Amino acid sequence: MTSTDSAQQPEKTPAKAPAKDPWDLPDVSGLVVGVLGGTGPQGKGLAHRLAKAGQKVIIGSRAAERARAAAEELGYGIEGADNAETARRSDIVIVAVPWEGHAATLESLREELAGKLVVDCVNPLGFDKKGAYALKPEEGSAAEQAAALLPDSRVTAAFHHLSAVLLQDPEIDEIDTDVMVLGEVRADVEIVQALAGRIPGMRGIFAGRLRNAHQVESLVANLISVNRRYKAHAGLRVTDV
Repeated sequence: MTSTDSAQQPEKTPAKAPAKDPWDLPDVSGLVVGVLGGTGPQGKGLAHRLAKAGQKVIIGSRAAERARAAAEELGYGIEGADNAETARRSDIVIVAVPWEGHAATLESLREELAGKLVVDCVNPLGFDKKGAYALKPEEGSAAEQAAALLPDSRVTAAFHHLSAVLLQDPEIDEIDTDVMVLGEVRADVEIVQALAGRIPGMRGIFAGRLRNAHQVESLVANLISVNRRYKAHAGLRVTDV
């Protein structure tokens, strides 16, 4: 073949890699999950459900004694420690502290949370005689505030729309709901999706990057209104997924 013949040969298009199955999620069963604010209703409920599903869980609190008392009450091998020790010993750290203490808690744990996968589930809300309403943090959302305060951590957002009452109810075996998961790195989001899927009845659904966290956090105000009107513990289901 001459050089002219060679030049005239059409270039081969590289074969396209098959699209990754969005439900092909990693095995997270061996990861240790720490819950900051684990003595509050939401944190305690999440710790209970994850430990019941076989996850190793550590409850964190400002007071180690309080955390240990809550862990003993829940059982399932849950441990209790102060927030700093919980952060150090965990692979994944769920932030379930009250909004009022969100920034201060994260600032105080920046070093311990470095390199960790952080899952923020805090909802910035206000309450008045008309009911619950969403607050807009300067950074845009609680999750974005966490990302700004923890530059060396891998911050995601999830578990916002779960009823603490249902999570803590020992008579309920399955939590029939979807969990919206947001983050910047696909691998981190998939770990959190898989963690949500460990709880019977739950699915973790990718819901965008952290810039979209505000409306996810804000929706909790609407769910509170639903719950008050219908005497319910409403969650979310995403259809056609």
